[in-house]
Amino acid sequence: MSNYPHRPAIESDGYAPTLKRLNQISRLLDNAITIPGTQVGIGLDPILGLIPIGGDVLGLMLSVYIIIESARLGVSKASLSRMVVNIIIDALIGAIPMLGDFFDFAWTANNYNIKLLEDYLNSPGEKKKADQGFIIALFAGLFLLTIVLIALPVILIRMLWNALTSS
Repeated sequence: MSNYPHRPAIESDGYAPTLKRLNQISRLLDNAITIPGTQVGIGLDPILGLIPIGGDVLGLMLSVYIIIESARLGVSKASLSRMVVNIIIDALIGAIPMLGDFFDFAWTANNYNIKLLEDYLNSPGEKKKADQGFIIALFAGLFLLTIVLIALPVILIRMLWNALTSS
């Protein structure tokens, strides 16, 4: 379930079912299949990234679900911000043809985000939740990123097509 064997606080606070589901999603996206003879895993995210234009957007949307659930669990602004930075890095570099496909295999943003969530849920002391305005701003930014990930390849393909057909 957890990457950490000693997590009594998480189980006792009722976070275990959500955390288990998020761990499964993260594993599916980042390292569902282990390459035989190695500890390297390949998940759905790098495979989706091979699909032109829409693949990276679909991977981003699946990654955002982990952030939505983390916000619902009351994760702090700082942790949510780090989670968003992880998937922005994954989405922007992953959108670069060829280089991004290799990067997606190495950068496991969802695993990093699950670790941030677990660390937050297991940390002792007062837990300060992110306010609703902050969460709305984060998701508005992610929505804009989605638009950019769709528009940028379309614009580049159109420019390439125009360059090829005008000569």
